Amino acid sequence: MRWIFGLVLLLMLSSGCVDNNTNTIELGAVQVKEYEGKRLDTFDAFRENSIKGPQHVDINEYSLIVDGLVGDPLQLSYEDVLAHQSYSKVVTLYCVEGWSATILWEGVLVKDLINKAGVKGKANTIIFHAYDGYTTALPLDYIIDNNIILAYKMNNVTMPRERGYPFELVAEDKEGYKWIKWVTEIELSDDPDYLGYWEKRGYSNEADI
Repeated sequence: MRWIFGLVLLLMLSSGCVDNNTNTIELGAVQVKEYEGKRLDTFDAFRENSIKGPQHVDINEYSLIVDGLVGDPLQLSYEDVLAHQSYSKVVTLYCVEGWSATILWEGVLVKDLINKAGVKGKANTIIFHAYDGYTTALPLDYIIDNNIILAYKMNNVTMPRERGYPFELVAEDKEGYKWIKWVTEIELSDDPDYLGYWEKRGYSNEADI
């Protein structure tokens, strides 16, 4: 019987049925265009309107800081963040310029990250900081009650550099300027009147759709 098994194995190897090369070959990522019957937009639906153009973040040197009014400040690598439970949802971004894009977002819950750090004192606001110096703020209750995602995938594809890699905030039901890209810091604050980049320039701090 052993010689029969050996002969079968030899035939499989010679025919290519068994791949003895353990290296994985990555193929190009493909966006999903529909999710649960809902049509999705592609990356082409977005317009480039960041304050300093698309940012290039060296992921090997990247860290996400969770600090401010927390009990245990965090400094997380990209992989540390991805190790948390992931969530996905279809959300439409509405820009004040008049365009919109409906995307399947995947990421981690912001509240999971801040719960790990431990909310301290009278924190009521989260100030988000970006790699290019951009900032914006949202109420802590809004972030928690709406299960707001810090996304690292769009349409089942890793976040493109121009869209905010490694992370973009999915600020659903808020105008697009609250959807901060290239997030580097999540700061807990007790200042509900904090004004971010565009808010200082006259845009509504509430930014409700």
